[in-house]
Formats: sequence, structure tokens, C-alpha cells
Amino acid sequence: MDYNYLGYTGDRQIVKGKVSAADERAAIDMLSNIGYRVVSLKAITTPFPSLGKLFQSKVKTSEMVTFSRQLALLLESGVGIIQALELLESQATDRGLKTVLVGVVNDLRGGKSLSLSMAQYPQVFPKLYCKMISVGEQTGSLETVLKNLASYTERQATSVAKIKQAMLYPVIVLCLALGVGGVMLTFLLPPLIDMFNRLGGTLPLPTRMLLATMNFLESYGLFLLVGIIALAIIGFLYARTPNGRYTVDKLVLRMPLIGRLMQITELARTCRSLSLLFRAGLPLPEVMTLTTQATGNRVVARALSTVEQGMLRGQGLARPMGNNNVFLPLMVEMTKVGEETGNLDDSLVIVAENYEIEADRRTQTLLSLIEPAMTIAMGLGVGFLALSVFMPIYSSLSLIK
Repeated sequence: MDYNYLGYTGDRQIVKGKVSAADERAAIDMLSNIGYRVVSLKAITTPFPSLGKLFQSKVKTSEMVTFSRQLALLLESGVGIIQALELLESQATDRGLKTVLVGVVNDLRGGKSLSLSMAQYPQVFPKLYCKMISVGEQTGSLETVLKNLASYTERQATSVAKIKQAMLYPVIVLCLALGVGGVMLTFLLPPLIDMFNRLGGTLPLPTRMLLATMNFLESYGLFLLVGIIALAIIGFLYARTPNGRYTVDKLVLRMPLIGRLMQITELARTCRSLSLLFRAGLPLPEVMTLTTQATGNRVVARALSTVEQGMLRGQGLARPMGNNNVFLPLMVEMTKVGEETGNLDDSLVIVAENYEIEADRRTQTLLSLIEPAMTIAMGLGVGFLALSVFMPIYSSLSLIK
């Protein structure tokens, strides 16, 4: 949910803007983490996104990875932060990033820190990114933090790209099948039907089935389309509510084949986030809060909140994780080992790498299943259409005397 906030910084500068969070408490925690003291917080209840947000340009992940690495390199070379950002702004090819960097530089010249300046642009710099920058500023290890952020963002983008790649082939095959079917139904079938009717023959069964379907769509297609659109709008509005998003995410995790893939992918991201923040030296309660806010799946986010509550009661991490079936046994056991040995960040990296390997394997398996399934489905569909079109041709030959 989106909130409008009004507050002030540590040096008594008034700030206001918009923040996205799961609830009001999470929004206040998020603003406190970047150094803001909240005066007022009001929820934005409109179910539709504003036109500005709808058409707001987003910076590509590859651009953010390159920006982080280049900024780290410039700072290591002794270039000042303002000069480095101005240089990157002049070389940026992405208009959105270029505009944001101009605003960040202006804020820096006005006396704000880099993390506070970046926090003004959440569409480009997520809360986790800004918090890591703040830690780097406080510890004097900004270059290292930027390199870690670049690697982290690159891994996240790679996992998402693999899932998109797995869905590319089925989409292409489906479009081709619809195109072939449309051509046959529009240009081939109607003339053949007219000719066959003039000859006085009885249409074959596949052709009659196809015509019945076409007649139904012609008579009730508009009502069917309106009903589908109405259901889509209702589903969209419901999915934007907290309960709706939770329900959708829960259904995704329960889907055959895809559910397990989405679960281990989300857990791998969670482990990477926990390791990154913990390695930066943040206290564990703050690490859990930021990781929960950065999680895309509401089921996993709620499970992490439960773990955080158990941790605050002195139960550690592994014990409350073991009580929730969202967290798989490997993650629970390795977290327990990390807590006992004091190497929690390394243990979580191992878990993330294992889950990423499993996600790659499952993606390839899913792709290998989708390809023949789509091929068979397209073959059956085109074959049925071919029978519906060519059977009247052969039948009409026997009617010609």
C-alpha cells in the first residue's frame, strides 16, 4: 500500500513524499531506517494507479548494475562523490536514471547524505539499496557496499530472466497457433462451406462442431468478452488489496511445478538479502525488517514477520523458521548451523547457491516439458482445423456428377 508522509531529518529539514509498504508500521520503520522522523502518515486508498505512476519510466536492472560498479570504481580512484555522480550522469544512456542523478546531485549540494538523496527516488533506488548505502556511509566502506549491491542485483536479475526465458517459447508457439487458426477460419473455411451447401451435402462432424462453436461465439461472444473483462477487473482490484495479494501469492506457491520453482526462487532471494545485510553489520532485527519489506511474495513476507517476532522473543532464527512450512529444511538447518558457528552470512549464501542451482534445474525441466506439450497441443488444434477444412473438400468431390 502507498502512503503520503510528512517528516523531518536529523538536521531538522522538512521532507515529504510517498512510500510503499505492507502496512503503516512497516512504512514508519522504513522511513526511520533512512533517518526520517515521521510527523504524519496517510494511506492512499485509490484502487487505481495514477497516470504519472502508470507511465513512470523504470531504470533497467542492467543500468543499475553498471551504475553501482562504475560508482564504486570512481570512488576507489579517489574521485569525490558529487564529481563521480556528475560524470555518470553525463554518460548515462537511460533518461530515467539521468534525471534521477541530477536530482541526487542537487540534494547532495544542498547538504543531504547520499542515502537520503537516493531515498527520494524509490522507483530507482529501493529501500534495501538506500539502507545499504547508509551503512556504507557510516562505516566508510561505500565502495565495498556498492560492489556487493551490484552483484546482488545482478543475481536477482539473472533468476528473473531465466523464468521469463522459460515462458518465451510457449508464448511464441501459442501466437503462431492462433495466427494459423485465424487464417484458416477467416479465409479458407467460409467459401468451402458455401460451396458444400450449394451442392446439397451433409457437412462432416468436425466441420459441424467447428461451425457450432463459431456460431456460439458469434451469438454470445460479446457477452462472454464482457464477462471476462469484468472478472479481470474484479480480480485486478482484489489483487491490489493486502488480502488479495496474499491470496494470489499463496495460490502461486501451490501451483503444480511452478509453485516449487517460485518458492525456492523467493527463498534464494531472501537468503541473499539476509546475508548481504547481515554482512554489512546491521543489527539482526533491522536485517529482518528490511528483508521482509524487500520480499515480493506476501506469503514469504508474513512468514518472515513471524520469524522476526520469534527472534525478538529470544528464539533465534532457526527455531521459528522450523515452525513454518514456507521455509524448506535446508534453509532451516543451515540457519541453525550459522547461528551456532557465528557464520550466518556464509551459511545463507550456501543456501542461496543451492536453491539457485535447483531453480535452474527446475526451469530447464519445466521448459523441456512445456515444449512438447505445446507442440502436441498445437498439432491437435491445427489438425482439427485441417480436418474441418479439408474433409468438406473431399466430400464435395463425391457430390459432383
